[in-house]
Order: sequence, then structure tokens, then C-alpha cells
Amino acid sequence: MEDYLQGCRAALQEHSRAQEESRPLHVVLGNEACDLDSMVSALALAFYLTKTTEAEEVFIPVLNIKRSELPLRGDNVFFLQKVHIPETLLIFRDEIDLHVLHQAGLLTLILVDHHVLPRSDAALEEAVAEVMDHRPIEQKHCPPCHVSVELVGSCATLVTERILQGAPEILDRETAALLHGTIILDCVNMDLKIGKATTKDRKYVEKLEALFPDLPKRNEIFDWLQKAKFDVSGLTTEQMLRKDQKVTCRAGTRVAVSAVYMDLEAFLRRPDLLEDLNAFCQTHSYDALVAMTIFFDAHSEPVRQLAVFCPHVALRMAICGALERSHSPMLKLTPFPAAYPNLQAYLQGNTQASRKKLLPLLQEALTAYSESMKIPAGQPEAASSEQVDKGLDRAGSTLTPGLSQDEDDPPLPPTPMNSLVDECPLDQGLPKLSAEAVFEKCSQISLTQAPTPALSKK
Repeated sequence: MEDYLQGCRAALQEHSRAQEESRPLHVVLGNEACDLDSMVSALALAFYLTKTTEAEEVFIPVLNIKRSELPLRGDNVFFLQKVHIPETLLIFRDEIDLHVLHQAGLLTLILVDHHVLPRSDAALEEAVAEVMDHRPIEQKHCPPCHVSVELVGSCATLVTERILQGAPEILDRETAALLHGTIILDCVNMDLKIGKATTKDRKYVEKLEALFPDLPKRNEIFDWLQKAKFDVSGLTTEQMLRKDQKVTCRAGTRVAVSAVYMDLEAFLRRPDLLEDLNAFCQTHSYDALVAMTIFFDAHSEPVRQLAVFCPHVALRMAICGALERSHSPMLKLTPFPAAYPNLQAYLQGNTQASRKKLLPLLQEALTAYSESMKIPAGQPEAASSEQVDKGLDRAGSTLTPGLSQDEDDPPLPPTPMNSLVDECPLDQGLPKLSAEAVFEKCSQISLTQAPTPALSKK
């Protein structure tokens, strides 16, 4: 794999120098989340296609994020180091101009671990020659090409199947280790209680283990990757907020909702926190930020806390009021002391209420806030707290789930720091797994039975 990736970078450089004389470039593109499954699936599929294509063609895997965003994917960084693949060999989205290549007629695109391009990449749909994914097809958005989709726990399972059925002799230990660990992480260590792993996921994990008996034990690799996935040490406040983030937008008001994997008290003690929160909102044009901190206590039970940062008093009151008064779900909020202006913090008694449950509340609050700001002619422009409360009351108690991301974004794939599913994996059959999903499932287990040794270990 390492030699192959070195060849990819050399081929890309040669392609740039040749310009008009260049041959078409085949790019295997993962999704915008660039989670471990997306990264490994792109690397392994491109490796397989290069090794099995008769013509001297090179398929180049492209990570669909900027290089500067890789540190936000702790499990990706850890695993690359574990299998001794230098990050310098990888090619990121900001290092190759796919639109210029397409306009020159030099691009063939293969999508892996997604099948929907964002609006900013809509023109590239014409270049898509193949799709491999493990999520339900969005018929309105899927490119008109060969599409291979199967609802398994990990897209890496489908890539493994293709390699072992097509050319098992090309599989080296590095690639096998990447595929093996990714499937195990995606399928939550093949845990039957979680229900993420399918028969096919289990089949190909076992096949990889039979071919390479020295692969790490499942428990070991799962614990390593899970720890790396939740590790925020060394990240700046902005990186921490962007690591797992959603954006909700109503009537021109944008609110970022970030999952932060640490204790709220420790988060509030971060140096220059207020300046960082202000800079974060200004840089990304957010009117407010809701941070949901999540961690496990000494008894291995999940703890959720909230911090609402917003320089606009009326908007902050609208958001906090909606969260405090909510009955569906009831968050059971208790004010938490925070010595910062424009910031309200809470302990959240209902640990079952994940970020996904919070988003409809915020969407309703933003709609009501927008209505309350529509001041009749001749009236003062400043809205009182009474006006905000009346606006919230008019919104009603029925919550209509909306997009959990900015409305300008496509429904799939998920946004990088977000878009990941925030509910129990058992709720919708075989959903996409996220850090939030693991926490929520563990929370449900902890409420119905005493912590098991495996859960305590996590």
C-alpha cells in the first residue's frame, strides 16, 4: 500500500506537468465526512482497481477534506500511524482540482461510501463512472451509472468482498489491517446487542483473520480506535467544535451544534475560551453555538451537559427558553455556573436526549425567534423577553424533524463534523454509526442493566 500511494503522488505530479498531453485521471473519492470507513474504502478500492486494470491506468484515492482537517479525525490519524502509512503520501481535496480536470475532459470519478454529491460538486456528476455504497439509495440524487449498494455495517466490507472475489493475491497485510480494523470499528466490535454487524460483515472479518492470523485481536483494535476517535487532546477549541458538528438554519439564523467529548467544567476552563467562541462564530457566520459535552463518569455511565453561546441577548433567551421548557423530550436542565458573558451552561439530567433530539427544538426556537423579530411599523426594534416567549408559544409543541445540517447542503452524505447519526443504531434498522450513536446506545444499556466489564472497559 505504501509503495502504491507513493506512485499515486508521483502520477499526479506527472499529470500536472504534462497538462494538454495528459491522459484521463481516475479518482476514487470518499465522502465529505472522511471518517475511517470513507478513507480506508477509498484507499483500498483505488489500490485494487490499479492492480487489476489491464491498461497502465492509475486510480488515485482522494480524501474529501482539506489536509488541515485530518487532525479532526483522531481514529484516521491513529490508524495510519499504526500501519506505518505516512500522511504525506495521502492526497486531499484541496490538493487536486477536480472541476478543472472535468472541464478539460480528463476526469473519471468513482464514488465510494456515498452516492450523492453536494451542490458545489453537482457538475462532477457527469464524470461519475461507478458508485459503491452501503447506505439506502437516494433516487433523486444518484448518478446515472453503475451503482453497487448493499446495506451492510461498513463500506469496507464491500471493498473487502470485491478484492477477495476479484484478486485476493494482491491483498497485502497493510491493506488487510486497514479493512479489518475499519469493519470492526464501524460494527462496534461485532457486538450483537448493538446490531450493526450483518452476516456479510462478520464473514469478511473472519476471512481477513484467516488470511492474516497476526492481525490485532478484535477487542484490542476496537479499543484503540474507539479511544482515538474520542480523543480531543491536542486539538484547539475550534478543532474540537468542528470535530463532530451539525448546523441548523432557519430564516437566515444559523446555529452550530457541536458534540464535545469532555467534561463541561474542563471545557469551560480552556484558556481564552470566550475569544475562541467569538472567533469560531464570526469565522463561520454562526449566530449562536450549542455545545453538548459528553463523557463517561466513574461508573461508566454517560453524562451530557450543554453550553449555549450567543452574543445576541434575544436569540440566546429564545434558545435557552426553548431548551428549558421542552417536554418532548424533557431535558431536565440544571443551570451550571459559567463566569462568561453571553454563555449559559447546564447539566442535562436526561442523558437519553441526544443531539438529534435537540435539533428539532432548536429549529422550532429559531422559527419562533424569527417571527418575534417581525416588528410592526412604528414599533421599537428591540424585542423584549416577553415578545420572544410569545413567539415561542405560537410555534406550538409539535416538533417536525428537519435537516440536521445547513439547508443548503445535500441530504447525503453527512457533513464532516456532523452529519453523523445521533440516535441508537437499532432505531432505524442499519443506520450510519457516529460517536454520538455509541454514547446513546451505551446510555440505554446502562439504564436497563448493570455495567458489564466490556462496557466499563470502554
